[in-house]
Amino acid sequence: MTIRKGLIALAALLLLALLFVTVLPWIASTKIVRDRIAYELSLWSGYRVSLGEAPELNVWPTFSAALRDVSFHEWAKESPAVLEADRLDVSLSPLAALRGRVEMSSISMYRPLLRLNRTDVGLDLPASPGGGRMMQAINTATRLVQENPKTPDLKALPSDAFGNVEFVDGKIVIVEGDETEGFSNLTGKITWPALNRTLRINANGVWRGEAVQLEASAENPLILMGGGNATVMGSLKSPLSEASFNGTANFSGERFFDGEANMATPALRRMLEWLRVPVTPGSTIGPVSVSSRIQGSGKRLRLDNASLKLGSNNGTGGIDIAFVDEFPAISGTLAFDTLDLRTYLAGFTSIASGSGSLYAPLDTGIANQISLDLRLSATTATLGHVTLSEIAASTQVKGPLMVLDLSHADGFGGELQAGLRIDTIDDRKAVEIRLIATEVEALALAKAAGAERLLPQGRANISVMLKGSGNNWNDVLGSAEGSVAATIGPGSLGGLDLAKFRERWGGGGFFALSEVAGGPIALSGGTFNAKVTGGVARIEKADLLLEDQRIFSFSGIIPYFGRALAVSGHLVPVLPGGTRGLAEYPFFIGGAWDTPYVAPVVPSFENQITYPR
Repeated sequence: MTIRKGLIALAALLLLALLFVTVLPWIASTKIVRDRIAYELSLWSGYRVSLGEAPELNVWPTFSAALRDVSFHEWAKESPAVLEADRLDVSLSPLAALRGRVEMSSISMYRPLLRLNRTDVGLDLPASPGGGRMMQAINTATRLVQENPKTPDLKALPSDAFGNVEFVDGKIVIVEGDETEGFSNLTGKITWPALNRTLRINANGVWRGEAVQLEASAENPLILMGGGNATVMGSLKSPLSEASFNGTANFSGERFFDGEANMATPALRRMLEWLRVPVTPGSTIGPVSVSSRIQGSGKRLRLDNASLKLGSNNGTGGIDIAFVDEFPAISGTLAFDTLDLRTYLAGFTSIASGSGSLYAPLDTGIANQISLDLRLSATTATLGHVTLSEIAASTQVKGPLMVLDLSHADGFGGELQAGLRIDTIDDRKAVEIRLIATEVEALALAKAAGAERLLPQGRANISVMLKGSGNNWNDVLGSAEGSVAATIGPGSLGGLDLAKFRERWGGGGFFALSEVAGGPIALSGGTFNAKVTGGVARIEKADLLLEDQRIFSFSGIIPYFGRALAVSGHLVPVLPGGTRGLAEYPFFIGGAWDTPYVAPVVPSFENQITYPR
């Protein structure tokens, strides 16, 4: 009897199930259910929803509806759809459908297109929905935040089920005036079980020709939308950049951020070009990474305990960024263990690294992009093949003015100071160059400057003060005004054999300076002073005191354009008491900088000159 009752009950259940499956499509496909699908979408979004054709109901394997040519419009006016999709697949509750209701658990959108407007505060929908459950929920969250901004009552948040939204091959168009750009090939998923639960977004797409992967989450998304603080996480990955943030954020008003942030790129210049940030032409700026705690608002940000990696250079410090003026203002201090100065300087201007780059435009485009006041220190720094230590430097950029200042560096066995000031006046660059070297090793400095023939050795003090104008380094140096001064202590001069010089001088006729190479000649000291006018250095005084109490004395001009020499000189003995005797071996040095020649000078009858015997 028991078995029989069980069989009857089982048969009844099967009959009910068969009846349910048979009747469900008829009930669910009624006009009420069909119309309720579009109505329910409108209730959630607050937009007017239109369908290209009636929904197509599917029972197996899940109860769902397929909607084609779906679009969401503003109620007040005719305009392009805020959101449109070729097809929406909506998962429905069969039990709710039997009661004539529509309850959606998930939506899959195929080839959706979302239009956003760029505003002064960010991105927004073309018009905020005039109603709908989502807007009502946000209004409730806004009220809770206003009542208690620090700790709003989370239990009072709406708990409506939301579900999952998947999208395939979608686009986001960002409209700014007459221009549009955005994401394409977007595929991903929004997971939001309920309005008072955590929201997660995962997406892959293409932006400005580069593949990007986006991930984001918010623990209390309604509080965030309502103007309160919420814990958020976001990350972006692409071939050109990786960035992430994990902390507290507030997207209302001036916005607020407090958390850990990271950014890395294998090629900074390419990343800036991808972001359409104008950059100064020049050499490639390699990998850069930054990690820091970030605090602040949409107008001011503070990066505390920032760790910066610029190529192989690692630095730490604090940075402040302000967005209150036309251009971002960046200030702060950074300390490096090692610093490649050429890589650093390449971010600000085209630094001439060889004769070929002298004619490249002197571009300071960064001065039209940011305001900068940065203090740097480094234990060790390199500039090409030159190694410096104990660096203290600063960089200032404001408007058309850019100042790069090296206030202290140990190098070449002494101390260095240098400065570069570039200002834009009437579409031309006004450039000031300053170099002060104190008690440096002359030989090391000469080799670093590229000297190959005459190589002085000894402790030297050097001062270079030049001003010029032009749109490339060649024009700047060719128009330079200023002074060059140097002194050298006891040492030697390599590259010149004095005995050979006397012999060739006595033979008459000109000869290449390279023909009398040799040495070195012992020196007791020397001085050099030149005034630079219009790119021409006029030697006012140039004396090398030899150990045998004779002086090599020079005068003449060295023009920058033409790279030529026009220098005359002679040897003169130093008499007891320090006075100078009669000049000996008068000569003239001409030719090009890299191939100078020497010509003996025939004395006039008025001059008394001693000739070699």
